[in-house]
Amino acid sequence: MATVTSTRPYHIIVFGATGFTGQFVVEEVARCAADSPVGGPLKWAVAGRSRQRLEEVLKQAADRLSMPQLRTDIEIIVADVSIEESLAVMCQQGLVILNCVGPYRFYGEPVVKACIANGAHYLDICGEPQFLERMQLEYHSKALDSGVYVIGSCGFDSIPADMGILYTQRQFRGTLTAVESFLNISTGPEGSSGHDATWQSAVYGFADSGSLRQLRRKFGYKPLPVVGAKVKKRGFVFFSKEIEEYAIPFMGSDPSVVKRTQRFLYEEEHQSPVQYSAFVGVGGLFSVVKLFCGGLLFWFMVKFSLGRKLLTTFPSLFSFGLFTKSGPTMKQIENTCFSLTFFGEGYSEGTDPAQGQPNAKIITQVIGPELGYVATVSAMVQAAITLLNELHSLPKRGGVYTPGAAFYKTSLIDRLQDHSIKFSVRSYQ
Repeated sequence: MATVTSTRPYHIIVFGATGFTGQFVVEEVARCAADSPVGGPLKWAVAGRSRQRLEEVLKQAADRLSMPQLRTDIEIIVADVSIEESLAVMCQQGLVILNCVGPYRFYGEPVVKACIANGAHYLDICGEPQFLERMQLEYHSKALDSGVYVIGSCGFDSIPADMGILYTQRQFRGTLTAVESFLNISTGPEGSSGHDATWQSAVYGFADSGSLRQLRRKFGYKPLPVVGAKVKKRGFVFFSKEIEEYAIPFMGSDPSVVKRTQRFLYEEEHQSPVQYSAFVGVGGLFSVVKLFCGGLLFWFMVKFSLGRKLLTTFPSLFSFGLFTKSGPTMKQIENTCFSLTFFGEGYSEGTDPAQGQPNAKIITQVIGPELGYVATVSAMVQAAITLLNELHSLPKRGGVYTPGAAFYKTSLIDRLQDHSIKFSVRSYQ
């Protein structure tokens, strides 16, 4: 564990600890701190707008984890995204800030700025490509100059996909040229649901999709080279023989994050880039019809301010119960798990990718517990601990990175394997 200096008393500060996801992050940090990592104990604190609510979160965690010491031993820092001085004070006390305050398009930038200005590394669980890519465009040079790492999307969006592609590349004997991933979510009899904050991020993200295209033009990137055969595009809805159900494109940040990682590895490490497409299984024909009707309504309503207001005011109604203001129950969380399966193809060792069709295939898989509040939390905390322990293995001396770009030379995958997110090869031919 990195040494905590006398002027910086905490390894980790959980900012937004009173939020729905933040409360789970607090419990996970408490569990990891109790494990006494090699190099000394993990010292941490919680931060947010209300001291009273933070005290309640620590009391709840103490009761749930049977750790009464959490009520008295964990420091509380009052900080508000709208008060710059409070963010500065918070960032001056921690080596790593875990930012759980979303939607990030509204509340993320002040925390990024405060971390860079005050020398604290920054991690979040953002699944909003507009925010993630804008932070890279506007703050990469500043973070690099300050020696600060800003690493977004360290939750389910997008560590399983990003690190899963790296894992697949490493397991492939030859040149991996293309991967399609398929997400499946299994639930118990009570189903599953997400919290209102995630729904809000989706609403405002889709409403602002035009700005993402404008933002990407500002990077001035040349297209990544296509190595080997170009992958054929799928339809918006199609029956997948791979998972034997209908599938649609995955609408989260995974494709954006993976492409940014592949660009980094191509430009900085001279690695052959992988073509990537992400999909999610939606079930049978009835599910497709329901999704199509709901999707049309959603796309129409996000275009207007009144529609966005209705969508965010009544998330359960317009998402058919998939998102609620109260979030999932503990029973729903316990009975939910995910599998992310990667179907890769490429050219075996000694085969020239410029000649002919791919001649080798690989199937890998990342499986884990409930994705929003268990896998996400585990991924975020393990990313933070990896950063603290293996700072020397991260690229350059700072900057804004994807998880894959930041952690590709670290033991993050091994750490995830030990914390309920499993990587494996299903078949190779």
